[in-house]
Amino acid sequence: MIKFSAEDCLVLVVDDVSKNLQLALGILNSAGYATIFASSVKQAIERVKTANPDLILLDLMMPDMGGIELCRRLKTDTLYAHIPIIFVTDSKEKEDIINAFNSGAVDYVNKPFHSWELLARVKIHLEMKKTQEELKNINSQLEKLVRTDSLTGVNNRREILSLGEKEFQRCRRYHRYFSLLVIDMDYFKHINDTFGHILGDKTLITVAGAIKNCLRQVDSFGRFGGEEFVAILPETNLEDAGTLARRICQVINKLNIEIDRQKVRVTASIGVATFSPEDNNLEEVIERADRAMFAAKNQGRNRVSLGKTV
Repeated sequence: MIKFSAEDCLVLVVDDVSKNLQLALGILNSAGYATIFASSVKQAIERVKTANPDLILLDLMMPDMGGIELCRRLKTDTLYAHIPIIFVTDSKEKEDIINAFNSGAVDYVNKPFHSWELLARVKIHLEMKKTQEELKNINSQLEKLVRTDSLTGVNNRREILSLGEKEFQRCRRYHRYFSLLVIDMDYFKHINDTFGHILGDKTLITVAGAIKNCLRQVDSFGRFGGEEFVAILPETNLEDAGTLARRICQVINKLNIEIDRQKVRVTASIGVATFSPEDNNLEEVIERADRAMFAAKNQGRNRVSLGKTV
């Protein structure tokens, strides 16, 4: 159950008649709402921009732009479209009510109104707004969980493959290029067997963070599985990708990881491959980088190997 508190909600009251303003503000304030007001459309727009209210109580028959036009303007602005707008009107015309809803209003109250009715309508729409925000937040968290490796917090295998596929298709379509790194930690089983899985997990988390810090914002990075990571580097040729990979090797080699006075030093072997127009799919690029990574292992580990171009 979502908790609702009037004190946490800011309501903007817009009316060009001061008597109407005082009446609405008095009712809302007595119920504990925080309130601000505007007596013109121009002032209302300024108040919305500076205060970002939780709900707007808007007079339908405003001069100049008019309440309907103000509502439409706010609803077409992505910054303020989420704010519920309740019209207050003394019009009994069916067309006015239809126009109010068509402009984006969530409700209306007829003048003269009862305080209980006004408060009930304000409360229900604020509760609905809060519920929608909570659901949006939950959905955002669920989406993040689906994309994220639960241990390291970086992209998981599914997400890095999805991002890689998008980059692959972009390069094929626009005749561009990207490079891909397969980063595998050396002797990781030995770390788990010798120091235990808690230190092993901390090692993975630390290494993932160190690699991520070496990358650009445009790069994609994720845990491919176990102790293996993949980085996708847009607009990066084989030589530049190799330079970055060597820097990542050095950074990992300098890490000091400790838990309960147990220290561990780690290294990584990195394979590098670059997209070629002859590649039929992303898997071919990954396979080249993977073969290069195993070549680095065979050459003594803690080093970088560049995959052969197609």
